[in-house]
Amino acid sequence: MEPERGRTGALLQKGRKRRRAPGKHVGAAEARRARSEPEERQPGAKKARLSTSLLAENYEVTHGQLCELLKYAVLGKSSVPKPSWCQLFHQNQLNNVVVFVLQGMSQLHFYKFYLEFGFLRKAFRHKFRLPPPSSDFLADIIGLQKKQTTGDPSKMMQGSLPSASSEVTINLQNDPIIQKYGFKKVGLTRCLLTKEEMKTFHFPLQDFPDCENFVPTKCNGSITESSPLFGLDCEMCLTSKGRELTRISLVAEGGCCVMDELVKPDNRILDYLTSFSGITKKILNPVTTRLKDVQRQLKALLPPDAVLVGHSLDFDLRALKMIHPYVIDTSLLYVREQGRRFKLKFLAKAILGKDIQCPDRLGHDATEDARTTLELARYFLKYGPKKIAELNLEALASHQELQASVQEQRNTAEVVQQPNTSVLECLDSVGQKLLFLTREADASELSSSRNCQTVKCLSNKEVLEQARMEIPLFPFSIVQFSFEPFSPSLTEEMDKRMRIKWTEMSTVYAGPFSKNCNLRALKRLFKSFGSVQSMTLVLETHQPHLCIQYEVLEAAQLAIESLHGVLVDGTCIKVQRPVTELTLDCDTLVKELEQDSENRGTIYLSGVSETFKEHLLQQSNLFFGLEAVILPKDLKSGKHKKYCFLKFKTFGSAHRALSILTGKDWKLKGRHALTSRHLHAWLRALPPESRRPLGLRVIPPASEQQALQTLKVDHPKIAAWRWGRKIGNLSHSLCPGTLCLILLPGTERVSNRP
Repeated sequence: MEPERGRTGALLQKGRKRRRAPGKHVGAAEARRARSEPEERQPGAKKARLSTSLLAENYEVTHGQLCELLKYAVLGKSSVPKPSWCQLFHQNQLNNVVVFVLQGMSQLHFYKFYLEFGFLRKAFRHKFRLPPPSSDFLADIIGLQKKQTTGDPSKMMQGSLPSASSEVTINLQNDPIIQKYGFKKVGLTRCLLTKEEMKTFHFPLQDFPDCENFVPTKCNGSITESSPLFGLDCEMCLTSKGRELTRISLVAEGGCCVMDELVKPDNRILDYLTSFSGITKKILNPVTTRLKDVQRQLKALLPPDAVLVGHSLDFDLRALKMIHPYVIDTSLLYVREQGRRFKLKFLAKAILGKDIQCPDRLGHDATEDARTTLELARYFLKYGPKKIAELNLEALASHQELQASVQEQRNTAEVVQQPNTSVLECLDSVGQKLLFLTREADASELSSSRNCQTVKCLSNKEVLEQARMEIPLFPFSIVQFSFEPFSPSLTEEMDKRMRIKWTEMSTVYAGPFSKNCNLRALKRLFKSFGSVQSMTLVLETHQPHLCIQYEVLEAAQLAIESLHGVLVDGTCIKVQRPVTELTLDCDTLVKELEQDSENRGTIYLSGVSETFKEHLLQQSNLFFGLEAVILPKDLKSGKHKKYCFLKFKTFGSAHRALSILTGKDWKLKGRHALTSRHLHAWLRALPPESRRPLGLRVIPPASEQQALQTLKVDHPKIAAWRWGRKIGNLSHSLCPGTLCLILLPGTERVSNRP
């Protein structure tokens, strides 16, 4: 099974909040009356509020993190930890949680039919990406398990693992390890990360702007196939300055530990991260060793041709604040599909047959982890890529996840409010029931639960009708609609066309210019609006024109708004996008993007310098309501790009800041944002488009043309418009104090790969 290429997506909305009397259910009519009351009549009433300012740069939220939010919404901080990726203020003011699941739809649908999803994208301010769906999406998020057929689940799984000796045919040619290394055994030097790979994966390197104070290991000898390997693992804690080193372990070949030191951070510790590091306040109190001592010791230990081996080694080197040129990273050596990485614990079991990071221990053993990475590197060198590919690690990982799910299912009766407790169990612990509304075909695969009220419907229309009546009666509801997903071939075609569309929207043609124009000055002018992917002089016309492809949509729009109709060297120039069938609705789309609830409080600025953030913080009193400063980095050089995004709490604060920053004192160029971080991350994840001349017509597949011509009700475009409006109206009618989520989980489809 392979997830649909369009990444999964989700939206979050917070409704108006009002506390209800204990035991009293608030119906839709009462909720509407409450909405019509002025807020001033409820003096001092606190409202539940959601903030996602802690989200990672790629705006991706795992299924586990989504569970954190839902469990916290149900139980509150007295029973479960706060979610790590967002903040839910005044949780005790929440009355209901409603999760809408649009089964069969993905993030590809959301952006392909962006205009059709009008209400949802305007009403739901917080948007994020989910990982590809598993085979049991509702089990991951809520705890609703699929029915087992007959017999013991563990017995049913026996013999299901593909292996080199099984009858399952493994197409090794498609294995990512074979695609990278080939079939033959490789030497040590082939396993080293190249400088370009180290740049891509954010390893600290000489002359990087964020590595100015890093200490080089002075290992500059020539690497041979017999160069010594050293396994390295570090543990960190969270301080007032971020993550800092608390323990380092270095293991030489043969498994001998040559260095194992506890380290006291220089800054105040906020969280010891004991569950991962095993470090506690009591352990670290008597320690006097500091980072500089460890750096000095490590430099003395490593020979000139030493090769460091680790798992996600970039984090360890950054914690050490050291630069080392020769590394083998086992998370990248054992390549996985779609850029994902295997966990060290999984590789240790699957490759070496050993158990590490056992749950009965307090934290990880750094020496054990360092020794394991060394053994994994040696195994790869000894047996070669073909042997690894024959193990079919991807299938093994899926099997292990299934086993873990079965084990968790066996223990559900005994688990009460533990970290891996499901939302369903949390509701049961406080004597509450969950409402699950779904179509009958989908419900037939789910096992029953004593505190889950399942209502089976014959159609999406019936699901909607039942939701209007049933949701007000339950504290937690899941409403699942089912839609026909894109076929694999259409998904692939849509992926390509979406990338082409955003490329064309971010491209402008400018001209005409005089034949003796100052080309260098023109390039500087157009680069002042944002990072340029390519700039081409067009000579097919009577007078020269320029074709500029920008990195972000905001830069292209800013260039159009600033220069269209302006006199350049005595000639009035036009600045416009290429006109194709993919950009015909571009003006409408740009206006709608600007009105998107997530973009309303964000501004785009071009021309920012390396010291911009410092100046911004020094004069932060001018920028009321500033929540986040987003400074994109160049993956190759590690330097900040010359544009940024500033996120504010309100549109008014953003508008005032834009006026100041584009004024004569700051001399920046900017406008209100059009794109969000999760859109950039999603576009980067799409496969590279087949280059085509701008303006060349893309013909939709015949099946799509036919479906659109007949306006089939179940066509995704029609479904997005029709059901987006219906679900939007339903969410708007929910009672005050409701946390509402809409999930587009994507689909799984059969692949030719094992």
